[in-house]
Amino acid sequence: MSTRRLPAPLLDAALVGVSLLDVWGHVDTSEPLRMVCALAAAFALLLRRRLPLLTFLLTLPAVLVSDAVFAALAALYTLASLTRRRTLLAVCAVAFTISDMTSFPSPDFDFSTPSTFVTLGYTAATAAAPVFLGQLVQTRRDLSLRLVEISQARDHERQLTAQTVLAKERTTLAREMHDVVSHQVSLIAVQAGVLQVGSRDAEVKQAAATIRRLSVQTLDELRHMVSVLRASGGRPTELIPQPSLADLPQLIGNSGIEAELHTDLSGSLPPPVQRAIYRTVQEALTNVRKHASGATAVVRIRHESTTVRVTVTNTAPTRPALPLPSANYGLVGLRQRAELLGGTVTCGPTTDGGYQLCLELPADGTW
Repeated sequence: MSTRRLPAPLLDAALVGVSLLDVWGHVDTSEPLRMVCALAAAFALLLRRRLPLLTFLLTLPAVLVSDAVFAALAALYTLASLTRRRTLLAVCAVAFTISDMTSFPSPDFDFSTPSTFVTLGYTAATAAAPVFLGQLVQTRRDLSLRLVEISQARDHERQLTAQTVLAKERTTLAREMHDVVSHQVSLIAVQAGVLQVGSRDAEVKQAAATIRRLSVQTLDELRHMVSVLRASGGRPTELIPQPSLADLPQLIGNSGIEAELHTDLSGSLPPPVQRAIYRTVQEALTNVRKHASGATAVVRIRHESTTVRVTVTNTAPTRPALPLPSANYGLVGLRQRAELLGGTVTCGPTTDGGYQLCLELPADGTW
């Protein structure tokens, strides 16, 4: 549980005020020497944080010539809370005890009476109290710092444990991707090659060639992704060259649907923005191919002020949709990518039975 503390200037002003009250109650204005020493001791407390030892030394004359001892006790407490020199604290406590028992200018030490030893004991206890209190505060402060360090160390340990677990999961995922997905895609590529060679229909050969080319490209990207997953926690592995706006025409040409590209953008956008645009168009065309068979699409990319706006609109399907598996993770991933760049992704049906996906991003890729 945290405690609210007074601001340092306000606390110093309060200590000075209490010291002035102590001066007012124990020093007569007709004694200029005592008054000057007592006032100097009170205002010296303003230096206690920066110069604690000097502050204590400046308060000793007031203890020596008067009964105004609050400023000296406050200075002794501050010194004890800031220094680790136990010998210095002992010397300062003894100096306060001697000064408080001395009646300046005529010292009066009569050790033949028991009352002198009682007074000495009380005075020494008075000097020891701020020393012990200051040391206690210093120990508490050290323990708080140590607890913070321990908490940070535990957080770091938890992060390392989480990273280790994540690395194991990535290794397992890489193994599964290699053993299952790559095997299936390889079979698709082989079968497409056989169909391309054995078929006499030109359209079938072209479709088989497209399937084989996309399968090989997918295998290549998959192998690089598996290498990245397996290298987690070790040396960084570079990804394959990331797509940019220059790759959009090839993407649309190989999409397998009739699509048009209208854009006024250049390749000067930041790479993250270009990748987001590319992946958005890729996902939109994939959805058209899966859910709107026979539809045509129009891709429009425009730079409006400080915003890049991408819309992919398709017409109504003319054939039944292909029964392909879908978990809707593609749109979720697009929204997350856009949010990281400070943008948004919206989508929904159009009035003519088609569908439209819209991406808006800051042109500088920052937010």
